[in-house]
Amino acid sequence: MNTTEAKGNWNEQKGKLKQRFAIITDNDLMFDEGKEDEMLGKLQIILGKTKEELHKIIAAL
Repeated sequence: MNTTEAKGNWNEQKGKLKQRFAIITDNDLMFDEGKEDEMLGKLQIILGKTKEELHKIIAAL
């Protein structure tokens, strides 16, 4: 998968996450390249989920 495909997929997943969890904002889902763990940590705190639970939610989208 190239960078454009990955970015497009993430944009689709962001929309689905925002639909499922209304508390999540665009700013919560933005991250700089290499800072994915920081963004996921923020989502864990907001949603009260473990890292594994969060990965399962994202994978199921």
